[in-house]
Amino acid sequence: MRLSRLDSADPRDVLRALRGAVLGAGPAVALGAPEGVPDDVPAGTAVVVTTSGSTGYPKSVALSRSALTSSALATAERIGSGSWLLALPATYVAGVQVMVRALVAGRDPAILSGSFTPQTFTAAASAMAASEAGHRIPTYTSLVPAQVQTLVDAGESDAAVARALASFEAVLVGGQALPPALADRAAALGARIVRTYGSTETSGGCVYDGRPLEGVRLRIEDGEVQIGGPMIADGYLDDPARTAEVFVRDQDGSRWYRTGDAGSFDEGLLRVTGRRDNVIVSGGVNVSLDRVERVVRTVEGLTGAVVVPTTDERWGAASVVVLSRPALAGRSEADLLAELRLAVKNEIGAPARPRELLVLEEVPLTSSGKPDRALLRSLLADEDGLAPRGE
Repeated sequence: MRLSRLDSADPRDVLRALRGAVLGAGPAVALGAPEGVPDDVPAGTAVVVTTSGSTGYPKSVALSRSALTSSALATAERIGSGSWLLALPATYVAGVQVMVRALVAGRDPAILSGSFTPQTFTAAASAMAASEAGHRIPTYTSLVPAQVQTLVDAGESDAAVARALASFEAVLVGGQALPPALADRAAALGARIVRTYGSTETSGGCVYDGRPLEGVRLRIEDGEVQIGGPMIADGYLDDPARTAEVFVRDQDGSRWYRTGDAGSFDEGLLRVTGRRDNVIVSGGVNVSLDRVERVVRTVEGLTGAVVVPTTDERWGAASVVVLSRPALAGRSEADLLAELRLAVKNEIGAPARPRELLVLEEVPLTSSGKPDRALLRSLLADEDGLAPRGE
């Protein structure tokens, strides 16, 4: 099967290509595929999405028509069907799935014009109001936490933004963990937030509010979250070794995707505790930076802070809290660092305390709205680490 490379990131161009690839007889479409990816793909492939994740290593994920539509149908079964607003980049899996869900429902998605701002979001949401046979058509959208933060900050003083956010039957939020304090603020504005968990390899979110969608299988193997089901990707294009490592088969032939995340699955509820590889050894003690980041984000004003590793002459490794300058909110860096170290010590233990603050004008984000952790790690490495502070 031939692979058509789409160089445009314009949502309308992507939508046209997806309509043929997912619903029609059009060729498979490659989104962001690097040079060297073969022109032929397995039969049934609809989309190849290239992602680097948090590692910076590019992976071209092959998603079949059946995987994408299975995911879209399972979402509709869980939250309902209606009209969708595309407010995410069209070339990432979350944006692709917004379009697929809309196409499966027999509607074109509404598309947010221009850059994402409270004003453009409000205009797009307001234009979606429609009804059929006298009944309102439910509306849905998908966002990342940084977008939710932008809307909540604006909505707390702008009633029009708050109404727009509350107008959606459900707002799917994924890409990274949504801080509880931010979720509470969004709920106070009337937003119906649904936290999603998944990845490009699972055709997007496949676990909603901790509970798997219909057809999704979950298990914990050696502490790792593994996912099975019809929405699982076929593998990595032209990378059989990595495919075999990440997509494993049981003796009965069932396939599982190894997420690389640590977690538990009890009484039908998934709890993800962090990346298995996002762990440092500080002074001989294993420290999960995901746990440290969760504690840091409970401190007022720091819901967008990021915790990244760095080297330390004394302890071998340490963590740095990266935050934007406005997040200081009048506090001195020394006082805020002391507050964070105490909070982390009380919650996790003294070895997990962050060593330093790195205050930037703004925390860098990837084009999909996630913190650019690879860039931050590179920045710290280029500076040969930060001078140790504290014990």
